[in-house]
Amino acid sequence: MAAVQAVLSALDVFSRAPDKAALDQANVWLQDFQHSRDAWSTCNVLLLSPDAPAAAKLFAAQTFRTKVIYDLHEMDSADVFRLRDTLVTALETYHTGPRTIMVQLCLAISGLALQFPGWEDPVQNMIDSFGRNPTTVPALLQFLTVLPEELNTNTKIPVTDDEYKERANKLLTSNATRVVGLLSMYLQATGVSSAIQVQVFHCLSSWLAAGEITAASLTESPLLPFAFEALESEALFDVAVTAICDLIHETQEVEDNMPVIEFIVPRVISLRPKLSEFASDPEKIRGFARIFAEAGETYRGLILHHPETFFPIVEAIGECSAYPDLDIVPITFHFWMRLAQSIGKKPSVPPPFLNAYKALVGVIISHLHFPEELSSLTGQEADNFRSFRHVMGDTLKDCCYVLGADLCLLASYDMITAALSEGNTISWQKIEAPLFAMRSMGAEVDPADDKAVPKIMDLIPSLPPHPRVRYAALLIISRYTEWINRHPEYIPYQLQYISAGFEDNDGEVNAAAGQAMKYLCQDCRRHLIDVLPQLHTFLGTTGSKLAQDDKAQVFEAIAYVISAMPMEQAAQSLRTFSLDILAQVHAIANKSTVVTKDELQAVGNGLENLEVMLGVIDTFGEELPVTCHNSSQEAWSFFDPFIAKYGSDYQICERTTRVLRLGFNFFGSTVRPVLSSVLTRMSAAFEATGYSSYLWIVGKIVGRFGNDDDPALRAAFKDVFERSSNKLVQILRGKTPASIPDVMEDYLQMSLQMLEYTPDVFFPSPAFPVAFRAAIAALTVVHSDIVFAALDFIRNIVTHDCLSPSSTTPPPPKFPVYAAAIRPVVQKEGLELTGYLLSGLVGDFPEESAPIVVTIFRVLAGLWQAELLSWLPAVLQQLPPISATDQLKAQFLADMNG
Repeated sequence: MAAVQAVLSALDVFSRAPDKAALDQANVWLQDFQHSRDAWSTCNVLLLSPDAPAAAKLFAAQTFRTKVIYDLHEMDSADVFRLRDTLVTALETYHTGPRTIMVQLCLAISGLALQFPGWEDPVQNMIDSFGRNPTTVPALLQFLTVLPEELNTNTKIPVTDDEYKERANKLLTSNATRVVGLLSMYLQATGVSSAIQVQVFHCLSSWLAAGEITAASLTESPLLPFAFEALESEALFDVAVTAICDLIHETQEVEDNMPVIEFIVPRVISLRPKLSEFASDPEKIRGFARIFAEAGETYRGLILHHPETFFPIVEAIGECSAYPDLDIVPITFHFWMRLAQSIGKKPSVPPPFLNAYKALVGVIISHLHFPEELSSLTGQEADNFRSFRHVMGDTLKDCCYVLGADLCLLASYDMITAALSEGNTISWQKIEAPLFAMRSMGAEVDPADDKAVPKIMDLIPSLPPHPRVRYAALLIISRYTEWINRHPEYIPYQLQYISAGFEDNDGEVNAAAGQAMKYLCQDCRRHLIDVLPQLHTFLGTTGSKLAQDDKAQVFEAIAYVISAMPMEQAAQSLRTFSLDILAQVHAIANKSTVVTKDELQAVGNGLENLEVMLGVIDTFGEELPVTCHNSSQEAWSFFDPFIAKYGSDYQICERTTRVLRLGFNFFGSTVRPVLSSVLTRMSAAFEATGYSSYLWIVGKIVGRFGNDDDPALRAAFKDVFERSSNKLVQILRGKTPASIPDVMEDYLQMSLQMLEYTPDVFFPSPAFPVAFRAAIAALTVVHSDIVFAALDFIRNIVTHDCLSPSSTTPPPPKFPVYAAAIRPVVQKEGLELTGYLLSGLVGDFPEESAPIVVTIFRVLAGLWQAELLSWLPAVLQQLPPISATDQLKAQFLADMNG
């Protein structure tokens, strides 16, 4: 009774909504309890006690299932027979519900039946126990429903492949015919309730999905015709739809299932009038759409080869696609995609299929229309509709695959010209929807097309200036820039249209103009070199009015044009645009009065624009133009005082470090004269702020220039390593590693670079033990990247060649120094290290980390064997029982000692 009361107390915590710590403590206790031997008897008491709370009974049922999966080995055969009888008795007790408890008990019985061959015929025994009394039949049907699901999906049940095959054959395959007969009997039983019929269909679907009942085996069964008859019943409609879809799905092997298909297809086709009959009932239409779509996908080959018989299915799916409820329409999309793929392999397309896809183009574009009143959509509804339009756009691409992009584009074009002809009564929705369609189909357009695209490009300047129309037209330009590159005569008009978009009062139109400018310059860069001065003027005049995101796209566009220039001209152009930005940096750094937040934001935006440009241009190559030779020192002379003054602003930190990384890549070896100064500034900035980005950029510098022999640079590496390590120690006095994941990760990545490229600085440094302890602490952070970085760091240290130098070649002279640094650190930190490694391995470490942990243990066992064996008993004792049983711990220790 003490154990029962303890469980009740732990469960009661969840009903009182206490703090997270109390919830976690109760959860851990309950998980540990589930793996204890006492749980068997305690849960039996809870389950059969009429006074136990509902939550306790459900927990008891769940525990039985858990223990059947994990702990059945604790019992001998006699105990397992008693457990079986206990579970069956409990199911008899709960045969009327609650369903949650009934399901858990059925799952437990299923898992037991799979693992216990001593139970000769579980299915027949369950039929005998529950199948003869109408009140217990629901429990039997629940068991028969979950049995194939549990056997096919629960991979945690501990049986070998051979045991599984033998037992699954005994439980499922051998009983398939018996189950079909049983379900048929219950379906037609006198006075059968709709609830039982629903369960029959669920059970049938479960055995079909498991492949144990085939569609062909049902040709003589009443289950097949009754599934279609059940569509007339409100209570059975949904489950009948699912059963019919499952039956159709199981006839994919057409040659083997023709008798069943000949039964199914006429009945499916006969459902088509229901689409008109129930046009005002979306739920009914949804069900019929599922059936038609499943039939269309499954019988796609038959539809193509025998359209005279099967094409009505395509027509019915077309009606479902045209239904106004946009929650139902996508049920048909997969069919249209698969059919298009099949049609594309044929030498010619029969007219009925061409007509079906032509109609589909019109249907989809009609669905693309925004409501007359946009305000009728809530924020979430509007977002959902916009997302769904892109899904519908994919179906338009399927239409292009069948009909050809030019035909689909011309259909959209004709819709726009028809709308424009309406004069003053024009609806912007009638123009915007086909424009969106043109954009969606842009990926299918041949850049050499001379039929549809020229008409579209000529049409764009004449479109009405409605913001939604202008937005859609600008995005068409974005999508068709490869075509424009082949037809440069259109560039002046497109540039004018894009420039007008930047002057629009609508922010989305401005953003679309930025995107259009970016892609136009990316794909047409060689045609735009002469336009670059105009873009510079544009930034000086209109640029200040643009939102930062839009301005960044313009800078990206400019960078594409620069990248197409001859090198000297490109260098001079990049310098022109960069100096505009660096002048802002210099002005703020030297400003004597207080700098406002807006001024600092403006500089941050400028640095983002510089980052965007450098990201596109990347580098001019190994040999920089003469114009750039001293540019790194010049640029650093702007950045150094700026970081010293404003590097404590987080956004400024992020922007400057990202620009510096791209700058190092751009300038290459010409940055060497400033590297020591940069490292010193990064050290001071990290000491002042604790921002991880300063460590991140140090890691990038070490990774790129760590092999440089310059004494001043190596002294700077040593200085930054030790100062940043001291700062990390200071931070960790007040914060946990988990609360500063970014700092932990960037410090580890920096240390990994130091270990690889500057071991002469890394190992002798007094900061080396700090770095090793930091890696151990990082193992407590539940973050995959950090755990992997820490494990890589520790593995690279304990497997370093200095600890087991090759006997065939003389080791480098510094190896003894390195080894002398590593050994005492590992000996000192080994107990804590092995504890974190083992707890992480059975706990929160990513699965892919296991080989690294094994490697570390193998090395520890080889080089620190005595110490490891002295550490393990205490470490294993600390592992919770839920992670590792006492038996597993003892076995592990024995293996290590062996």
